Amino acid sequence: MSDPVLRLRDVRVRYGSKPPILDVHSLEVATGEVVAVIGPSGAGKTTLLRLANGYARGERGEIEVLGSTLHFGADGGTDKRDRTLRRRVGFVFQGFNVVDRVSVFDNVLWGSLGRQRGIGSMIGRFAESDRRLAMAAIAQVDLLEQVSQRVDTLSGGQQQRVGVARVIVQQPELVLADEPVSSLDPVLAADIVELLVGVARRHGNTLIMSLHLPALARRFADRVVGLRAGKVVWDGPAQALDESVIASIYGTESPPLPAAEHLVVETRE
Repeated sequence: MSDPVLRLRDVRVRYGSKPPILDVHSLEVATGEVVAVIGPSGAGKTTLLRLANGYARGERGEIEVLGSTLHFGADGGTDKRDRTLRRRVGFVFQGFNVVDRVSVFDNVLWGSLGRQRGIGSMIGRFAESDRRLAMAAIAQVDLLEQVSQRVDTLSGGQQQRVGVARVIVQQPELVLADEPVSSLDPVLAADIVELLVGVARRHGNTLIMSLHLPALARRFADRVVGLRAGKVVWDGPAQALDESVIASIYGTESPPLPAAEHLVVETRE
């Protein structure tokens, strides 16, 4: 694999004296891939994404993100990611992470803050080009009719669309989505994952998303990484994700909502 967007080498993340929450010998994600990370609760999915985004630190090992390498060691490691690198990585949150009492437009427009400089970034002064970009992003997620509405008047699925639009405005190269549909019903969940993947492909982004429904991973991803107890126990093409593979990843803990999963898988086949 050449020029990976993300590379982990002998990375271990531990909180206090507890067993490692993440212990990955080797993992690489190539430019333009759509990768789904699945596994039981506590497998390390969120920690993996937080590590890639700089929200978590490793106890040991090395991580490379968009060509910038960080080393972790006995001193707790260092994180020298500058503002430019952070802007190149977008994050879609499980809990939407929107500002409830302001409009859809303002929430999306704030995605361009990372490109602002000096006093403009502090007072929220945006160029007309940023405003046009925000409107275009809102159109991409089908929220033009709600553009002036307060976000707290929207449904959960619509709020997550606001989060996706904000990432579009950020113009990142790598998009990380942490359980972006865990609070949505299966039909809405499929719509949001389809939207995320479509946006990534349209803009040439690499997308890594943790999902609680393996069927969504099989339906929409190029590749699936299975985590269990912090370790990579399976890594392969999404089409190979059958019931036996899912069982090997989850062990005795069955994936949630199996009936809904099978329903979603059948729509692909």
